[in-house]
Amino acid sequence: MSFRHPKERFTRRDFLVKGAAAAAGIPAASALLAACGSDQQDVGTPVGSKLPISTKESPVSLPTFDDNNAIASGLDIEEGATLKIYNWDQYIWKKVVDDFGKKYDVKVEISTFNNMDEALSKIRSAQVDFDVFFPTIDVLGKMTQFKLLQPLNPDYLTNTSNLYDFYTESGGPFYDIGQVYTRPYTTYTTGIAWRNDLVSEKDDPDNRSNPYDLLWDSKYKGKIGIYDDYREATAMALLRNGGTDVNTGDAEELNAAKEALIETVGDVNVALTINGAYEDLPKGIFSAHQAWSGDIIAAPWYGKGSYTETAPLLSYWWPKDRKAPVGNDLMAILKGAKNPVLAHTFINYMLDFEVAMKNMSWNGYQPPQNQAPPEAFLDPKFKWASNVPRNLVNCIVDYQDMADGYWLTELDPNVDAIWHDNWEQFTAGV
Repeated sequence: MSFRHPKERFTRRDFLVKGAAAAAGIPAASALLAACGSDQQDVGTPVGSKLPISTKESPVSLPTFDDNNAIASGLDIEEGATLKIYNWDQYIWKKVVDDFGKKYDVKVEISTFNNMDEALSKIRSAQVDFDVFFPTIDVLGKMTQFKLLQPLNPDYLTNTSNLYDFYTESGGPFYDIGQVYTRPYTTYTTGIAWRNDLVSEKDDPDNRSNPYDLLWDSKYKGKIGIYDDYREATAMALLRNGGTDVNTGDAEELNAAKEALIETVGDVNVALTINGAYEDLPKGIFSAHQAWSGDIIAAPWYGKGSYTETAPLLSYWWPKDRKAPVGNDLMAILKGAKNPVLAHTFINYMLDFEVAMKNMSWNGYQPPQNQAPPEAFLDPKFKWASNVPRNLVNCIVDYQDMADGYWLTELDPNVDAIWHDNWEQFTAGV
């Protein structure tokens, strides 16, 4: 069983890159600290000015507070409730949400944002009353320190057991140890996608000593794209240069990455795009593009021909040693939620295997469900096998990918300033 992917859809990440291109994307920690310390809303007293930045190598528990507790167990759904969801634009299938409303006989409203800066600005203003919010891992330190999220009560989230062990094992996940504030929504890797009819086989990433060189190959000048995202693009350049820390604060490494990106301007006339991987690559406008795995799962719907004609033309590379970016998006409940029981019920609903896979059939982004490992999509008896073309099954993220891959995590404000300054120098020449 499958559902046709709407060709007019935009992914949540289209809007993330727009925000990043504006050199804001996510507000600097200092700006959020200042705003949260104002008299505009009651956000409590922070632990201190130092952000709790957690990394896979040095995990740090998110702060909890005596005056910001999870709701009690055994409560009924709020009577006459209207669930208010605040999500990235076009990042959840409305049919899935409507089905939830029918199942629990409640009303549901979806409000959207285009980037995290916009979302946090509205949340900080105290002029909104959303229940469920979809943050990224690199804002959790800010949001929890200032009590913008409420802890979750696991008694309402029984479908958590459906998730990869990465989330449920002791000490996991590193960005929210014990899943105190969040549950995962979708997961993805960042690699390289190409049209295998437009790129010579000898030039494929797997056939190069440095796979990233495809995006610097002058043979494909005018046909190369990378994401208009300062974190993802810079991380790619760091990896091409032999780096292993995609969150580095080393000024020398970051400068070398900036210079490598600048080379793409002259070498391949690089394009910075918001939709190149999933929309323009399948049409042949690009020969190769930096790519999120979820974009490439969705990409066949955007080809000049049919889905079945376009899918075999696409290929995706992510290194077999897993030394490349991996990540996930999240579901959380805002502290001021008026319907926290219903909000928990919704998150649990989205963690249901059938619901999660149905949602994937629309947006292309994979939920980290135990019942849907990469090999399942090669099994014709698997109900959801048609969600992923067989030649693109390497787009599916498994547990070991998440354990071994590189995560783009929250940056110290001073380090983030270097990343942004280098990005502005690069984009000035594009």
